Amino acid sequence: MSETTPSTSTATTLPTLPEPRAQAERLIEAGVHRIAGLSADEVRTFAREAQNPPGEGGALLAVHPERAPASALAPLLRRDEVPDKPGFVVTDMPDVDLFAPLDTVALPDTPLYLVTGLDRGDAMANWSPDEALPALTAQGRTPLLLTEGIHWVVQQPAALERNRCFMTIGSRLRKAGGALDARTPALWISNGTGRDGRERRNAPKVGWCWAGNRHTWLGFASAADRRPPVS
Repeated sequence: MSETTPSTSTATTLPTLPEPRAQAERLIEAGVHRIAGLSADEVRTFAREAQNPPGEGGALLAVHPERAPASALAPLLRRDEVPDKPGFVVTDMPDVDLFAPLDTVALPDTPLYLVTGLDRGDAMANWSPDEALPALTAQGRTPLLLTEGIHWVVQQPAALERNRCFMTIGSRLRKAGGALDARTPALWISNGTGRDGRERRNAPKVGWCWAGNRHTWLGFASAADRRPPVS
């Protein structure tokens, strides 16, 4: 790991998320309700009853990861610049769906829930996951799950941009003995090199980085809280 001081780069202000009802329609259009075993009416009802929190940014409508795993959601990712190139999971992450919420991450026991106070974590660019997690905890924030990060980019493609991509360290893989696997999931943009293939250049990408490594172009996405749609 680099011995340099973690960066405190200036964060980019993102547009407010669409209202929950608009997000619900986006999920239905993409077929996420079928992946999750829900009817379109159920998704619309959740969204209709959702209370969008006051303040800037809005709330993200997310499907519980047990209902819609990352491998099923990743192909729904798109970037406005290259809408014909779907997102993908790197070939050396065949176990992507085994990355589960950390013990410290509490999820609502509902098929759909709201994630509030999203922040891409630009100010933590060039921190390592090992450094970022305790810092987020000390701030009273919760790291995003990989599936939540995918939902965010599905609803707001501007959340993923070159040199401003992000990690989702709320999802980790536990080994058989209980220790955490050293890989930490992230969302970024493919350069079309190596096993990605040239045809995937500029496509959204689900990959991983080592927990002890720093990257100047990766922040740490986090949220204020999670709650069921009905307040």
